[in-house]
Amino acid sequence: MKHTHLQQLVLPWFEKMPEADLFSALTATAIGVFSILVIYMFTRKLMLPGIQKAVTKLSPERIGVLAPMLTKLNRRFAGTLCCVLFLATFDNVYPVSEFTAEVLKTTAHIVLIINVGFILSSLVSIAGGIYNQFEFAREVPIQGLIQVVKLITFIICTILIVSILLEKSPTYILSGFGAIAAVTLLVFKDTILGFVASIQIAANRLVTYGDWIQVDSYGADGEVIDLGLNTVKVRNWDNTITTIPTYMLVAGSFKNWRGMQESGGRRIKRSLNIDMNSIYLVDDEFREQINNAIPLHNYMRMASLPEPVSNLGLFRRYAEGYLKQHSRINTSLTLMVRELQPLNHGLPIEFYCFSEDKRWISYEHLQAEIMDHLLAVLPIFGLRPYQSVTGQFSPANNELTAKPSIRVSNSAEATQS
Repeated sequence: MKHTHLQQLVLPWFEKMPEADLFSALTATAIGVFSILVIYMFTRKLMLPGIQKAVTKLSPERIGVLAPMLTKLNRRFAGTLCCVLFLATFDNVYPVSEFTAEVLKTTAHIVLIINVGFILSSLVSIAGGIYNQFEFAREVPIQGLIQVVKLITFIICTILIVSILLEKSPTYILSGFGAIAAVTLLVFKDTILGFVASIQIAANRLVTYGDWIQVDSYGADGEVIDLGLNTVKVRNWDNTITTIPTYMLVAGSFKNWRGMQESGGRRIKRSLNIDMNSIYLVDDEFREQINNAIPLHNYMRMASLPEPVSNLGLFRRYAEGYLKQHSRINTSLTLMVRELQPLNHGLPIEFYCFSEDKRWISYEHLQAEIMDHLLAVLPIFGLRPYQSVTGQFSPANNELTAKPSIRVSNSAEATQS
């Protein structure tokens, strides 16, 4: 074990002791370790936080929210600086054997590579955090690309660490990848597919944060909260979270409700089944009865009515006029009331329009209000909704007004007689 420069400086302190070399070596090592710790604490607690505060003052809104990432970067940068100083001063400070020196230097190189990898990872995360603060980041998410950059960084760090342990050039390690290419593709199949899918999603703006998507094959119906390299997280409307492989958004089909949210309204498409036995032609006297209950001229042009006209025709024109005059319906979009194909459970009358308020609760309330009103005015037009019931309940006398008849067979009558 040769003497280092620092050991020679402190050796005169112990020249009168029998174990002068041992004490001088321990003292030099302690001074070196203590100096590294002091530099780490100074850098970690004073210098880098001061720089962080100065940078934060330049843009408190954008950089202030990145404080946890910057704190993590400071810790990693301080560790990297200590590793560099340790390696740079090792031969002049630490008097150890050749084997111990080799182990310590190898360990320091490995720690240095790991710290550099984490620093690059922190820088990428900070860059991604700054990017996500811009408005266009919601339309072009880059979370998948950030994860790819981090993955490549740590793969390179792993190759460098293996090359140091084997004392081989990194090119030697890379040359062996050809033999295990099939295994690598198998292991990283989802990652590779996810990387390609992330590029396509970002380029074509298929999905972004906050989008309402519906993927029936995975039971997902809710808001996108995370776009990762391998998975996409969807918070469903029942507050459960569904994870979907990223590449499935490109390989399969899904419904994105972003178009509805960005449009002028949310579609209302409801229908009433009318009992066809209640449809008939009406005369002037019947129209007058309707006018006494509902001023039809406020909702339709009476001169444009065909002759003769049915009560269902009057109801359709009234319903369309009612929707056009509704304050919460967007009349600039498609609005109509139409008849569908008659079925064995009545004639469907469909109401097709768009709500201006696209929020879920307001939208459902508006649908209910429209249907309540149209159901309530059906009897005024002499129409009945079709429904399968066993009897009609009368709230006045708390009994069924229509009871099923019971037929008794002749044999039963003969037996009773």
